[in-house]
Amino acid sequence: MNTVTRPRILVVGAGFAGVECVRRLERRLSPNEAEITLVTPFSYQLYLPLLPHVAAGVLTPQSIALSLRRSSKYRTRIIPGGAIGVDLKAKVCVVRTITDRIVNEPYDYIVLAPGSITRTFDIPGLTDHAFGMKTLAEAAYIRDHVISQLDLADASQDPVERASRLQFVVVGGGYAGTETAACLQRLTHAAVKRYTRLDPALIKWHLIDIAPKLMPELGEKLGRDAQRILTRRGIDISLGVSIAKAAPEEVTFTDGRVVPTRTLIWTAGVVASPLIATLGAETVKGRLAVTAEMCLPDHDGVFALGDSAAVPDLAKGQEGAVCPPTAQHAMRQGRHVAENLIATLRNQPMRPYVHKDLGLVVDLGGTDAVSKPLGVELTGLPAQAVARGYHWSALRTGVAKARVAANWALNAVAGDDFVRTGFQARKPAKLKDFEYTDAYLTPEQVRERVAEADRAKP
Repeated sequence: MNTVTRPRILVVGAGFAGVECVRRLERRLSPNEAEITLVTPFSYQLYLPLLPHVAAGVLTPQSIALSLRRSSKYRTRIIPGGAIGVDLKAKVCVVRTITDRIVNEPYDYIVLAPGSITRTFDIPGLTDHAFGMKTLAEAAYIRDHVISQLDLADASQDPVERASRLQFVVVGGGYAGTETAACLQRLTHAAVKRYTRLDPALIKWHLIDIAPKLMPELGEKLGRDAQRILTRRGIDISLGVSIAKAAPEEVTFTDGRVVPTRTLIWTAGVVASPLIATLGAETVKGRLAVTAEMCLPDHDGVFALGDSAAVPDLAKGQEGAVCPPTAQHAMRQGRHVAENLIATLRNQPMRPYVHKDLGLVVDLGGTDAVSKPLGVELTGLPAQAVARGYHWSALRTGVAKARVAANWALNAVAGDDFVRTGFQARKPAKLKDFEYTDAYLTPEQVRERVAEADRAKP
C-alpha cells in the first residue's frame, strides 16, 4: 500500500484508553497497514490518580506527565488540539488546534476516547469560585494557592481574614476528593510549623459529600476506616451535605452552615466529554452506548471506550451493568479496542471486552491508606504498599517510574517543602478556566461545517 491508500485511524484523546490503544496499534500494525493520528492538546499522558500527590508537592508535575514521544516505535502523528465535533456520516472530525484554528480531519476508523470533565451543577458561584482537580495545571495551581493562603494569613493583621484563609473546603467523598483532602491536609499540617505567627488550631479542612457514606465502593469497613483516619487527623467530614452557593470569601452548605474560606475544591464526580453530545448518537447517562466489542451500533469503523463510553460489564453478569470510569478499565479497554480494530482491518472476528475488577486502592498520604486488592481488605502500611506499588507498576515508562520512586523516597526522608512556583502571580484561574466546555459544536454546526468544506473543494 502507499500513503494515499492506507486506512486512516484517528484516535481522539490521550488518556489511559487512548494512549494504550495507540501504543498497541503501533506495536501490532506495520507502517504499511495504517496511518495513525492522535488528537490531543498535550503530547503527554497524565497519570490522573497521582494528581493529589502533585498538589501536595510529594511528586513533581513532570513525574506523572508521560511523554508520548519517548516510544521506540513512535510513528503516530499528533494533532495538538481538541476534538470539538464529529460527523459520523461524512467520517470527519472537527478539531480546534491550540492556536484556535479549526480544521477538519477525515478518517476511515475513529477511536473515541475523549475522557471526561468535572461534573458541575447549577450552584450559584460554583464555576466562578471553585477549583477543580482534573488537570496537571489545576493540581500545580492548587498547591500554589494553598501555600499562598498560609503566607497571606501569616501577613494579615485581620483575625477574620486570617481565619477565612486557613479554612479549606473539598466537595466530593470519592477517591479524588478524599485523597486530595488527605494529601493537602498533611501539607498544611507540616507547613504551619514554619509559620510562628499562625495558630495550628485555626487550620481546618472540610470534606463534604451528598452521599451517606465515604467511598461506598470500598465497602462498609474500609469506608469507616478511611473516615476514622481522616477524622483523627482533624478533617471535618460532613455526609449528606453539599454546597448551596459559593462566594469569593465564603461557602454556604445545604444544611445552612456558612464557612468563611478562600479555598473551595470541587471533585464531585465526572461526566462524559461534551464531544459525545456532538455525535447525535444514543447515550446511557451521558456516556455513549456501545456494544461489548466497544463499537458504535450502526456506524462502521467507530469505536468508543473509557469514561465517555458505557461499555457493558460482562464480568458482572448483570443486565445493564456498565464498566465504571476507572483507569483500570480504561487501560485494558484501550488495548482491547486496538485488537478489535486490527481484527477489522484483517477481516478477523472481534472479541467482546471482559475484565473482572482487580480491586481498589486509596492513598491517604504518609503511612495511611486503605486498599482492597482482589477483595482483600487492607489498612495502614500494607495498604500503602499495595496502593503505591499498583500506581508505580501502572506507570507506562521506566523514566516515569524512576522519577516517581525517587520523589516518594525523597519526600519520605526529607519531608515536605513549601515553595510556590509563581502561578499565583498570574490571573486567578478557577474551574471554569481549565476545561473549556464552551468550545464544542452542536451536531448541526458540525454537519454545516463539513458541508461547507465539501462545497469549497475544487
